[in-house]
Amino acid sequence: MANIVSSVVSGIKGGLKGALSGTADLGGTVIDSVKDLTETTIKGASDIVVKGIQLPASIVQGAFEGIKNIGKSSINLVKGIVDGAVQGSMEAGVEQKDAVQGSVKQAIHAAKEIGIDVGEVAVEAIRGSVDGVRKVGGNTLEATKNSIVAALEAAAEISEQSANAVKKSIREGVNGAKEVLDEIKK
Repeated sequence: MANIVSSVVSGIKGGLKGALSGTADLGGTVIDSVKDLTETTIKGASDIVVKGIQLPASIVQGAFEGIKNIGKSSINLVKGIVDGAVQGSMEAGVEQKDAVQGSVKQAIHAAKEIGIDVGEVAVEAIRGSVDGVRKVGGNTLEATKNSIVAALEAAAEISEQSANAVKKSIREGVNGAKEVLDEIKK
């Protein structure tokens, strides 16, 4: 399984790097490229790989590495990366919850690894996952809740400081977050 995940990360990284080089419309290109790379990857993988959050997470990791290597501003592309990963995953048969959680969690971890603001990334990742779910006809209310929970869990795995930054950013930047955060407290 580790070899498959590593291959996915490398493939997405190379594919996205090639797709974005010299492109003016990065936002649209990122969504379409990540979505297409995700669908192709999942359709070529075994049923075992399609279950769970590892594949969407690997796709997001590869996309972050791809944009880092071409020197593009990561924060501006997070929403598109997560949107494309969620769309492609769901269209290829990954359950909505797994696609959302895997993509959002990995966006937070990848942000920390490459040194960008985890709070800003959390907001953009949540927005991207909800947009991706909406585009494939999924349940956006559940996507919002699952995205917020995933972002908080990933940030808590990093540090208390990251968890606090993510919570603050989500509360201020995501529609409906206050209600979800209040519900989680209960």
